[in-house]
Amino acid sequence: MAGWEVRPNDPGRARRQRILGLLLVLGIALAFYAGSLWRLHLQPAIAGANSSVQVRDKQLGREVEELRQRVVMLSSAEKVSQQANEQSRLTIKLLEEQIYKQQQDLAFYKGVLAPASRREGLRIKTFELQATDKPGHFRYKILLSRVGKSEAPLEGRLHVSIAGKQGKQDVTLELASLSAGLADALPEQPIAFAFKHFQAIPEAGRFAELKLPEGFTPREIKVRVEVQGEKPVLRTFKWNKEE
Repeated sequence: MAGWEVRPNDPGRARRQRILGLLLVLGIALAFYAGSLWRLHLQPAIAGANSSVQVRDKQLGREVEELRQRVVMLSSAEKVSQQANEQSRLTIKLLEEQIYKQQQDLAFYKGVLAPASRREGLRIKTFELQATDKPGHFRYKILLSRVGKSEAPLEGRLHVSIAGKQGKQDVTLELASLSAGLADALPEQPIAFAFKHFQAIPEAGRFAELKLPEGFTPREIKVRVEVQGEKPVLRTFKWNKEE
């Protein structure tokens, strides 16, 4: 007959479809319930982690602030130290100038009151040498004086050399070569001077600087003064000891 369709009747298949549908609905419900439980379980952990991060951030902020304050304190201490060093340097300079002035006065009175039997003229008084905190670096100054009552300026030139050994070889080095490039170096030799009663080189009680070359062992310092119209005056000083 047209329009008719014969379908087999399978009660087992229909029952299985109903069971599968029921299981699908139940699975969806269980998945939703498990997701809810998982979110509830994670929320305290997430909240705790956020709290821990906030506490750590505050701690790090405090540490950064403490370090910043320490840097400020150290910077202030360094400035205070620099100011103290500068003040000490100025005080030392003032004292050296005062000593220089006193030495000038003393040299004048000694020259005026010197016995008549003493030969008048220039004297190489001292070659003062001081070690520094830099290896091979030394501070020095030379003191010249005059015996007699003459008020005419005494003019001349000064030569300084240092004798010693470079290894096993005897060597004599000019002072100018030992002062090249140093901040407190004297002008190149010969060193010109003009004075009446007393002269410090360098002037005003200051010190000049020299640097010994590596491997050089100094033995003595030779100071030679040439005065116009007179015989040269030569004096030798042992290294750190007057001869």
